[in-house]
Amino acid sequence: MTMADRVDAVLRAGEAPNLHALVVLQRGQVVLERYGEGVDHRLGTSLGRVRFDAGTLHDVRSISKSVVALLYGIALKDGLVPEPGEELVRQFPEYPDLLAEPARARLTIEHALTMTLGLAWDESVPYTSVANSELAMEAALDRYRYVLERPIVEEPGRRWSYCGGATALLGGLIARGTGRPLAEFARAALFEPLGIGAFEWTAGEDGVAMAAAGLRLRPRDLAAIGTLLLDDGRDIVPAAWLEEMLRPRVPIADDRWYGYQWYLEAEGAYAAHGNGGQRLAVLPARDMVVAITAGDYDDFTHSSTTAVFDALL
Repeated sequence: MTMADRVDAVLRAGEAPNLHALVVLQRGQVVLERYGEGVDHRLGTSLGRVRFDAGTLHDVRSISKSVVALLYGIALKDGLVPEPGEELVRQFPEYPDLLAEPARARLTIEHALTMTLGLAWDESVPYTSVANSELAMEAALDRYRYVLERPIVEEPGRRWSYCGGATALLGGLIARGTGRPLAEFARAALFEPLGIGAFEWTAGEDGVAMAAAGLRLRPRDLAAIGTLLLDDGRDIVPAAWLEEMLRPRVPIADDRWYGYQWYLEAEGAYAAHGNGGQRLAVLPARDMVVAITAGDYDDFTHSSTTAVFDALL
């Protein structure tokens, strides 16, 4: 069976009922494309039942984090943001009380890039619950202070712990350093050079783009971002930054590692994941990029995406 045959068999069997879109690129060309229909949301707002096609924008949820890492590298190339080894809290001089704490002052930007801040943070509960730290951050009067003042519960740099607050801080540094809102910098520095014209980046209650989530892209455009990792950044993202970003820095589980806001998986693959089954996978050994959007929100098995992805391989 061909790759298309295997995917179609999964779809006919009803094993991926919440698949919204699939785009597979190989050697830079679209080799497989499928679209579905289902209930969708823009973060917490229902969009009702949607018939998806190539022109439909879709939440990519936490894939936004991996895009922020690309943007950080672009800004760093131009000297607009601090090096990863720089102190993190010092970049927020409006919080002198936090900088005065020796343990907190030792936090670095790299700790944010690798999600090893060692702060009390919990995103294991649904994103509809006030117990979810990311939701609490977005409801706070000052998202950056909310993150930086969380209790330190373990030595920074020691262990990976999923933290959307880390990405929020990176987004703040990009906006401050470039003098432009995150979405505007993304448009000029990344999306337009890639030929991406249509996108949205949902703002939080403070009117600032939610760096940890909120990005909405068309499926082919999501796949186009993945091609940057195969093409040495294509003079859009510095190749040296990609090398740093995709270096295994902290173990997650089994044979999975984390770099700078990207997952490093089996057989040399790189991936970005988002709630609901959003996935961008880059498989250098196959010269392949896989972009999947789905509607399994708050179902952390991501069963529709898993069924389709397994059929591809």
